[in-house]
Amino acid sequence: MPPRIVYLATADARGHLMRAQLLTHSLRAAGASVQVLTTSDEGARFLAGFGIEAPVLSRHYAVQFDREQNMLRRETDRNVAHYVFRPERMLRDILRLRAWFRDADLVVNDSFHPALLFMGWMPVWRRKVVHVYGASLRHALQTNFSGRMPAWMANIFGRIVAWQIDRSRARIAHDFAYGEPRADGRGGHRLATPVAVVGVDTEAHDDLAPQAAVYLNPHFKEAALADGLERGLAEARTPAHLVGEGYAQRAGWHAQDEHWIERAARSAFIVSAPGMAALSVAAVYRKPILLLLTDQPEQAINAQRAAQMGLHHRIVVWRGHTEDFARAVTTAAHELVALADDGSGPPAAQKGREAAMARLQHWTVLLYDLAAAPPVR
Repeated sequence: MPPRIVYLATADARGHLMRAQLLTHSLRAAGASVQVLTTSDEGARFLAGFGIEAPVLSRHYAVQFDREQNMLRRETDRNVAHYVFRPERMLRDILRLRAWFRDADLVVNDSFHPALLFMGWMPVWRRKVVHVYGASLRHALQTNFSGRMPAWMANIFGRIVAWQIDRSRARIAHDFAYGEPRADGRGGHRLATPVAVVGVDTEAHDDLAPQAAVYLNPHFKEAALADGLERGLAEARTPAHLVGEGYAQRAGWHAQDEHWIERAARSAFIVSAPGMAALSVAAVYRKPILLLLTDQPEQAINAQRAAQMGLHHRIVVWRGHTEDFARAVTTAAHELVALADDGSGPPAAQKGREAAMARLQHWTVLLYDLAAAPPVR
C-alpha cells in the first residue's frame, strides 16, 4: 500500500499553499497518496487552480492583517484565543482531524496550525506529525509576546511553544538560503525552501517577458499602495506583470497566475513582500528582487537575511505616502534593472531549473520516507 499523507496548509499567505501543491504533485508522482486540507475558502480556490482539491478544515483560525499587510498583533492574539478556547472551534477541528489521523501514515502541519501543534505533542498522535515552517516564522512565533508582556512571561510562552513543536515526530525548518539538507538525528531537518520548476524552454520566450514580475499576497488591498507601485514602475519605464488577489478588480492586475514562475524566471527583477517563497524564487533563478516591506515580523527577519546572504535586492518601505513610495520604487527599479544584466541569461536559467528540481526532490524523498517508515512508538 502506498504511504498515506495528510497535508494541512494554512491559508494565511499563499506560500504555504504553493508549497503544498508543489509537494503534493511531486509526492503523488512518486506513488504516495496525499490529501490536502486548508483553512479558508480562498485558499481552497487557490489550490484548485493547481488541480488540488482541498477541504476547508476550519474558517476560524487566521493571522490578522490590515489592508497594507501590517500584522495586527492584538487582533491576532484575540483570534487565536477564541479559536483555542471556544470548544466549537479547535476542539471540533481536533475531533475532525482524528478521522484523518486514523488513515494517515504522516500528517504535515504547514505551518503551526494550533490544532496540530496540540496534537503533535500528545502521545496518541505525535508519532505521525511533522511540522513544516520557515526558520524565521518559528522565531517570530516563539518571540510573539516579547516587549508586549513581562519578559519572564514572554520567555515561558516561547519555551512552551518550542516544547510543543519539538515533541512531534519530525520538524522541517526551511529557508531560502539553506544549502544541502541537514538532519540532527532527533527528528529535526533543514531543507532549502522548495520552488516551482520552470519549463525547459523558458529562455526561448524572452520576448514575452516583463521587466518586473510582481506578486503581492492577498493581504495587500490598499489602493494607494498599488497606485504608488504602478506609478513608480511606470516612471522607471519598467513593464510589469501584476499579480495580487487583493487587487483582482483593479485594471491591469491578475488575481492569480499559475504560470507566474515562468514570467519571474524570464523577468529582469521580481517585486514582492519578503516572504520565504519569493526570496527562494529570487535565489534559485538568480533574479534581483524589490522587497516591499510592511510591519510583518517574519518578513522583516527575511529581509535582514537577504542582506546577510548577499542576495541582489532593494527594500522599499510603505509608510502610507504614495508619492514618496512611487519615487522609491522608481529608484529601486532603475538599480535592479542594471543588476539584472549580470548572470541572467540562459545558463543561469538552466542552473536555476536544476536547483529547483533538486530542492523539490529533497523534500519529496524526506516526506515519502517519513510516511513509509514503520510507525514510531
